[in-house]
This record gives sequence, C-alpha cells and structure tokens, in this order.
Amino acid sequence: MHILFLTDNFPPETNAPASRTHEHAKRWVASGHRVIVVTGAPNFPSGNLHEGYRNALWQRETMDGIEVVRVWTYMTANEGFVRRTLDYLSFMVTGFLASLFLPRPDVIVATSPQFFTSCAAWVVSLLRRRPFVFELRDLWPDSIVAVGAMRDSAAIRAMRRLEYFLYRRASRIVSVTHSFKRVLSGNGIDPEKIVVVPNGLDVGSYQPGERPQELERRLGVEGKFVAAYVGTIGMAHGLSALLETAAMLKSRPDIAFVLVGTGAEQAALAQRCKDERLDNVIFVGAVSKAEVREYWKLCDVALVLLRDSPLFEHVIPSKMFEAMGTERPIILGVRGESRGILEAAQAGIAISPEDSGELAEAIVALAGDPARRERLGKSGRRFAIREFNRDHLADKMLSVLASAAEERR
Repeated sequence: MHILFLTDNFPPETNAPASRTHEHAKRWVASGHRVIVVTGAPNFPSGNLHEGYRNALWQRETMDGIEVVRVWTYMTANEGFVRRTLDYLSFMVTGFLASLFLPRPDVIVATSPQFFTSCAAWVVSLLRRRPFVFELRDLWPDSIVAVGAMRDSAAIRAMRRLEYFLYRRASRIVSVTHSFKRVLSGNGIDPEKIVVVPNGLDVGSYQPGERPQELERRLGVEGKFVAAYVGTIGMAHGLSALLETAAMLKSRPDIAFVLVGTGAEQAALAQRCKDERLDNVIFVGAVSKAEVREYWKLCDVALVLLRDSPLFEHVIPSKMFEAMGTERPIILGVRGESRGILEAAQAGIAISPEDSGELAEAIVALAGDPARRERLGKSGRRFAIREFNRDHLADKMLSVLASAAEERR
C-alpha cells in the first residue's frame, strides 16, 4: 500500500504529532508499505529553523525508510493566533501543491490539531480520486477557546462548521481518544467510521534506567528529588500552578523542579521565577528526542498537567506513556479519560487541575516514599506495554487505512 501523509510537524521536531507520525510510519515501511510524508521545514515550537535545514519550496530526504518531502511555510513561534494561522494556511497551500506532483497514493492521511492540513488532504483526495483519512488529535478550534486565545465568535463558529464538514467528508476518522469519538458521534458524525487508535509507548525507545550522573551534575540536582515537566510550555498547560507549588516548597532544598521544553509561556514563567527568586525551578529549554529520554530517567516523578477546562477531559497527554515506559510515577493534573488510564494502571497520583496545594502534597508524599515510587513506576510500565504498545497501535491504524483504500477500490 502507498500512503501519503500530510502533517505540519515531523522529526527532528519532538512534539506529539511529529513523534506519533514518525513512529507509525517507520513501522508501516518496515512492513513493506511505501510512505511519503509531506511536511514543513522543522521549526516548532520556537519558529527558528533547525540546523541543517532550509525553508525552501521543495526538499527531499529519507528517514527510517520514510520518504519525506519538506515544503516552504511561513514560520513563526507557537504563539499568537494570527501568525500561527498564517503558518497553518501556508502549509495548506504548499502541502497541497506538493502532493499533486507526487506519485498517486492508495490513501491520503492528514493529522490535526489544526485542520487546514486536512483541507489540503481532502482536496488532494478529490483530485487524485483516493480516500481521505482524518487523524483527530484535538478538538480544534474548541481548544483555542479553552486556553483563552480567542473568544467564541463568528470566526470560531465558521471554523467549527469547516471542521465538521471535513469530518463528514473523511472516509475514516482515526481518533486518539474515546472521548473525541463520543463528542463527534453526539454531533452527528457516523460512529461506524470513527476508530480509536490512542497514543502509546514505543517500548524499545523508553526503558527504565539509573539517573544519568552527568546530567545531574550539569543541573546541580545531585541527591535531590526531581519533579519534572517535559513537553510544550504553552497556554494549555496551566504551569502557573507549578510555580505556585515551587514557591510553597522553597523551604525544601531537597526538592527541585525541572521544566524541559519551550513554548508560548516559557519566557513569562522564567521571568516570574526570577522575580520571585524561585531557585528550585530549572528551565532546560528545547532538547532532542534522545535527550528527552535522559530527562525522564533523571526525574523521580513526572508532572502531567493541563488547565482546568472541561475540554481537556477528552485529552490523553502522550507524555504519560513516555513516563510509564521509564518506570517513573506520574502526578496527573487532568480529569477524564487520562485519569481513568492512570487509575487503571496504578501508575501515580491524580490531583485536581491547577491545584498547587494538591500538587505540593503529592510531591512531598512521593519524595518521602521511594518504595511507593518504585511500585507505581513498575505498575505503569507493565500496563503501558500491555494496553498501549505502539507496535500494536500502528498495526491497528494501518488496518484502518487499508480498509479505506479497499473500500474505495
């Protein structure tokens, strides 16, 4: 089978859409299928071009057997609605044009959160007479409203109409959560064409291990209990509560907070730490995927946090599975489906979103109980391997793509 996949994020970018697409596609290639990924030059989330790349009209490379075509986009940091929309629109146009010059595929896939990529894929599917599969990673534009980036308005309502137009036109919808499927089904989308393929664990890449001593020394956290947040530092994550917790625990020199990643809120949070003299908080910045795995091993507990919004009850942060894979217990500040997974896995402590007091209590409790940390970590890894193995999930999504292609024939 020949799969054409449109995504505006792909390695060496390290966010969840990039990682998921890469991990699935390399498995499909290993199974004998041809995968062409159309994407932009890597620049997320800073808007700065990664070393070794150009923001050119057309570049080609091969990555783990995947044919990667990179096109020009308007590049900007992951902040500001207007500029980000220009980024999305530019990829919609250039990604669409590039797809017309590529060999005719059997199936065309586009991934969200934003759905302008899916607009391009849908039009390509019409012109190339091939089925279009919508991979649903987020309820966008509702998430824009949820984080306060925009108020509900005529523009948001117009985007919502476009969103559901694309859902109806898709041959299949691959949803990353059961909650998303329930929302779409409740709004009139045929549940029979929605298949849930959640994010999961790349078992071979995420392994338990000892804390890396060189990294400990570099950050100055030798002998300290490390609570780490790894991921995008954005508007959706409610990290002000984390800084409030750090202020509460300033009297505990044995506890350190490490934040790995960049995003729209990083500069403001870092300045707040400076103003409040929160010396127990360390901002690392952006790191490679390989380095991310070292930071998971460095930490004693993984912090998985989102803002207190009903929308985020439908979300499962992919960092949960990375933490489980390295046998690190989780403190989860997310309600809904994510909490259900954590409790079923017995992999950590659930707290109320954006509750700095509960976060402090959970950190202190785990800092004083290494046996409990070990028990939670091992339980989480066993559960992730059994229920969320990326190998099995990639096969499941491949079967969805195959069924869409076969139905069209």
